[in-house]
Amino acid sequence: MQKLLFNDRNRFRAQALFLGEDINLQTLENYICLATMPVIISVGEHGCAVLLEYGAVVLFNLEPIEKAVFLTKLSSQVSDSFANPETEEVEVYLNVVESERVKEGKIFLHEFSVERLQIVADILAKSVVLSHYETSLAAVFDQIEPFAASLQREQRGRRQSRELLRQLGTTLLVQHKIVGRVEIIDKPELLWESPQLENLYLRLEDEYEIRERHNALERKLELITQTAQTVLEFMQHSSSQRVEWYVVILIVVEILLSLYDIIFKG
Repeated sequence: MQKLLFNDRNRFRAQALFLGEDINLQTLENYICLATMPVIISVGEHGCAVLLEYGAVVLFNLEPIEKAVFLTKLSSQVSDSFANPETEEVEVYLNVVESERVKEGKIFLHEFSVERLQIVADILAKSVVLSHYETSLAAVFDQIEPFAASLQREQRGRRQSRELLRQLGTTLLVQHKIVGRVEIIDKPELLWESPQLENLYLRLEDEYEIRERHNALERKLELITQTAQTVLEFMQHSSSQRVEWYVVILIVVEILLSLYDIIFKG
């Protein structure tokens, strides 16, 4: 049987935040756990929060002071916190008549059950993670363009090589995060136990364009990786050519010295 929340309300505000690289769920204390997969706990007087290990948290029905107190306590559990966490807010309404969906920027649910809030939290969390990396990769694109243009120039230094390697490392870390840890396009395990909620999940996934945004991000990651690898290979080739010329010059000098010895000292 599904546990219902917020029985005295017909709407509340939900807010998702991408706080950092990781949230340590093993050391959470003094909270009542309402469910797992993902973890949802009671917060404040009438609110709750869904916590994702990959660094996102989704808050439901919290007053501003309750939110501030909770996030302050939670900060000690967050690794590599972001200075400006990505955030997204939405109003959630109770509507038992119409189908469960997103309409005019609002989410409508048949009931405020723990399982439904977990589904909403899964989508909102994935959305803020995507927003974070969409912004990050936009900045990487601005930096990678000059490196691509450097293919047309003769001078490319070690500093450029190091920067390219750093950018390549950044894209690989993003790929690991969104594919390996966040599992953006994978359905939540909750649906195995509550298959009746799959339609709600699919509608939310479609409304927030989770798959489309993920695919666009993947294409950008691939382009950045290819560009960085191409420039690095070109620079390594140029470096190899310089070494070959140095060897040729040394051989020529040795031949000239030998001829000098034969002609003038022979």
